[in-house]
Amino acid sequence: MDGNTVKADAVAGITVALVLIPQSMAYASLAGLPPYYGLYAAFLPVMVAALWGSSSQLGTGPVAVVSLLTASAITPMVAGMGLEVGTPEWTEAFVPLAIMLAFMVGVFQFMLGVFKLGVVVNFLSHPVIVGFTNAAAMIIALSQLNKIFGVDKPRSEFFLGDIWQMILNLGDTHFITLIFGVASVGGIMYAKRKWPKLPGVLIAVAGTTIVSWAIGFEKMGGAVVGTIPEGLPSFAVPTFNMELFGTLVTSAIVISLIGFMEAISIAKAMAAKTKERIDPSQELIGQGLGNMLGSMTSAYPTSGSFSRSAVNINAGAITGMSSVFTGMIVLITLLFLTPLLYHLPKAVLAAVIMTAVFGLINFAAVKHAWKASRHDGIASIVTFVATLGFAPHLDKGIMIGAGLAILLYLYRTMSPRVAILGRYKDGTLRDVKVNDLETSEQIIAIRFDGSLYFANVAFFEDAILEAVSDKPNAEYILVVGDAINQLDASGEEVIHHLLLRLRENDIQLVFSGLKRQVLKVMRQTSLMKDLGDENIFANEDMALESIYKRLGENSEFDSVSCPLTYPRATPTSESA
Repeated sequence: MDGNTVKADAVAGITVALVLIPQSMAYASLAGLPPYYGLYAAFLPVMVAALWGSSSQLGTGPVAVVSLLTASAITPMVAGMGLEVGTPEWTEAFVPLAIMLAFMVGVFQFMLGVFKLGVVVNFLSHPVIVGFTNAAAMIIALSQLNKIFGVDKPRSEFFLGDIWQMILNLGDTHFITLIFGVASVGGIMYAKRKWPKLPGVLIAVAGTTIVSWAIGFEKMGGAVVGTIPEGLPSFAVPTFNMELFGTLVTSAIVISLIGFMEAISIAKAMAAKTKERIDPSQELIGQGLGNMLGSMTSAYPTSGSFSRSAVNINAGAITGMSSVFTGMIVLITLLFLTPLLYHLPKAVLAAVIMTAVFGLINFAAVKHAWKASRHDGIASIVTFVATLGFAPHLDKGIMIGAGLAILLYLYRTMSPRVAILGRYKDGTLRDVKVNDLETSEQIIAIRFDGSLYFANVAFFEDAILEAVSDKPNAEYILVVGDAINQLDASGEEVIHHLLLRLRENDIQLVFSGLKRQVLKVMRQTSLMKDLGDENIFANEDMALESIYKRLGENSEFDSVSCPLTYPRATPTSESA
């Protein structure tokens, strides 16, 4: 590594640290932890994930959605212990569970990476993530309003009910707190728009902390961060609560997948600019190690951050060493600078969170999903509504969305498009209904646009039998199989029975354009033997030519009785 690279990484690392330090404290409070636990999560995980991951510019650490998921996973458990929110007893019970959750998330991500199973994130479709992210961003923003106004907000099993109760308490607004909160939101957003290269968040934090100290904000009844323990947290293996381990497993899996999806999406977006090759499995290993080792220094679950990654790459980061420099600045802060944060108003941390999540609200993406596919739009909207409705149990919302997306996919593939084909004037085969074409009484050409598997083989069989019932004099059925990508045991069984049933009625089944993987299944079973190699063709023209010859030898056959025999011109790229 040359001097210029070190210098560029150092500058980028310091720049990211100036954003990360206040953000991490804000996200820790969102996760239900004392703010300084955000600094713990901004230390070791940041460096480990960068050194063992595949992206050189990905900025790891506390993020909004993962922080909210952490709070939603643990809060009901601690509340079930009969403890009061905000008390030392609450914190004493909450913190070990958050650290244990980080370790569980890390183990799951690490194992997925080692066994190269990152494809499991594909079960969370983009429309589902869009719906979840929009709902989570709204929940995050609403959850910070009480800190902006300086009023109490209850915590129950119904988040929207808690917000309503908070609104009823707005008459008790602490106006100095409100001024700090509103001014911070406005200042951060204005600085982001007017001077995007300046660390607006840090300026807001530093400025409000000085003002808070100068006017004695704490003595006025304002909420401040308070005492932050100096020095590094002790290095220790997380304490495991085996009674609650099973309950946390689902949340750990959801956080693992969502956190990784966020990280890998950011990494790929940056790789498009840097031309860097991203290895999802290696990134899983990096994120997993970051969470596992981070849990040993009192960190809660972390992931990749879009905003800090953007700052990192725009500041000139070249290698993962930029994140090492970021971690070193956090280390210096923990060792020497924490007393300076005592008077930081909690309303300002709420403002940092709110301004960060405004960019996550994107209803245009839901509208786009609806336009692209009604089913995807439905999945996105249902995920959004379910996430809001089940809050604070966010895992239920995304599980409902993911389950619905899979069911809708199965529903779509259960009834794929089936087209009866006829010869168009240019020689190509096209859908007779779309192009108003005549068909032969002796040959049925049919195209099946979907894989043949357990969910739709009955539909395939019904389509063939219906076509035969419409053409009682048919002698050949040609299945144009260019779009059949898969054939499973159920599909093979149905084709086998259908073949025998048609032969009993003197009808021969013929296939064209079958892919290698489909032919492999046919060869490994007795289907190919029973069907006969002479009834498998590379394309529909070869199949029809063979059928014409057979019909010419065994029956009266001419171009008048079979429109499929119209002279074939040079095929065009058009298709029905």
